[in-house]
Amino acid sequence: MRVPARLLSLTAVSAASALLTGCFAESESTGASGEGKRVRLAMMQPPRSGLSPLSDDAFKLSRWSTAETLVKLDAEGDAEPALATEWRQSGRTWTFEIREGVTFHDGTELDAESVVRSLTAAADASPKPRILDGVELTAKADGDRVTVTTATEDPLVPQRLSSPQLSILAAKAYRGKTVNPLGAGTGPFELTKVNGTSSASLDRYDDYWGERAKAPGIDVKFVPDGAARAAALRSGEADIVEAVPVSQAALLDEESITEVPMPRTNTLYLNTSDGPFEDASLRAAARKAIDAGSIVKGVYEGRADVAEGLLGPALPWAAELRTDVRRAAAKKADGETVTIGTFTDRAELPEVAATLQQQLQQAGFKVKLEIREYANIESDALAGEFDAFILSRATVLDSGDPAAYLYSDFASDGSFNISRLADSSVDKVLKKAGATATGEARRKAVIEAEAAVLATDAAIPMLHERVIQGDAEGVVGAAHDPRERELVTADTYVK
Repeated sequence: MRVPARLLSLTAVSAASALLTGCFAESESTGASGEGKRVRLAMMQPPRSGLSPLSDDAFKLSRWSTAETLVKLDAEGDAEPALATEWRQSGRTWTFEIREGVTFHDGTELDAESVVRSLTAAADASPKPRILDGVELTAKADGDRVTVTTATEDPLVPQRLSSPQLSILAAKAYRGKTVNPLGAGTGPFELTKVNGTSSASLDRYDDYWGERAKAPGIDVKFVPDGAARAAALRSGEADIVEAVPVSQAALLDEESITEVPMPRTNTLYLNTSDGPFEDASLRAAARKAIDAGSIVKGVYEGRADVAEGLLGPALPWAAELRTDVRRAAAKKADGETVTIGTFTDRAELPEVAATLQQQLQQAGFKVKLEIREYANIESDALAGEFDAFILSRATVLDSGDPAAYLYSDFASDGSFNISRLADSSVDKVLKKAGATATGEARRKAVIEAEAAVLATDAAIPMLHERVIQGDAEGVVGAAHDPRERELVTADTYVK
């Protein structure tokens, strides 16, 4: 049973606040230039791989505006210039013009050779960065240009190069198989100090090629405990707090929190190859039985969005292009026993499972639940051991494009096909979406693929998640990014 957020004890609040005491002491003073305040940032997850950009730690470097990529993405997911100013495609090869006048934080100049060094290190890494999974990529310098060639023609190369895992760093960052970003980026802030998994510091880089940062620096504290992060915002010990738990949001001033739609959908995957849900009419019965609104209200306390499709409000173009989907007719469940699996790593999922159990039982199903840690249940889910599986799934992977997610989860040979869907008509539209050039045509092809998947009832999207970000009253210009690539930018400062 969930304890109401407002019953958090004074002792717990004090203990949580104590975790932050002293962490941001230096932030009270002005920066080295004597102007403005340093931004005090409380983050949820500590580094897992020494802040190597070849890991998910790359997103921290991006959110601190210290490491940059050749390309960035606009709100629609289309590629825009960053360290590359323009690019063109010729078959399997893309040519990128490298921006002039850029220096790394150690004073060395950005050139084609340094770009090739970083991209080659990523392509040769073991394991590869996730964005290059299944992609053979080679980079070569050609004067002031860089050519990137893939084994097969790939319209998503610019979007792939926007991934923080393909950040461009100075030569000093690369020592053997390790990559150390300390003082090696090109962004408006220079990473100057890392204290293991507890904290990090960044100073403004005054020779930045773009707009000079408004804040003199950033002081980062890693605070895995959600109550402690919320307490830091309440007490004024942090200026920006990421990932405030739903249970803590009610304790904060409503004006200090922003709910950011995430490209993440809570979905019930149904096993289409074996068991009761091999029958499309029973899959339809399950869909009709689910009341997603009550899950949003009861489990997520209203801080989520009821799903209309697999792609949610973090991709605003999806709703504009979506049309009605024709699905199979439902038949009444007659005591069929189904087993639903999910995991404990996301606190809400066991509660979602319990609510679904009640809803499906009211519709005539007999429902068993199996709940474990994700590491101990993923292989069984992929092997089809469950009749249904509840998953919180990112719908745009590192390229910012949903076609890869749709193919991975619903193609006959998809690597994450929990529904075990094998439908040639679905495969056809999935391949079309993946091969279509970026822009409006690709977005329409993606929505066509989404409709084909939804028509099978292999997956029942229930809700789209939000992340809650806390900004103190004096914070100006903090980013609220659904892709979690930006947080403190050159425009961010504290009054």
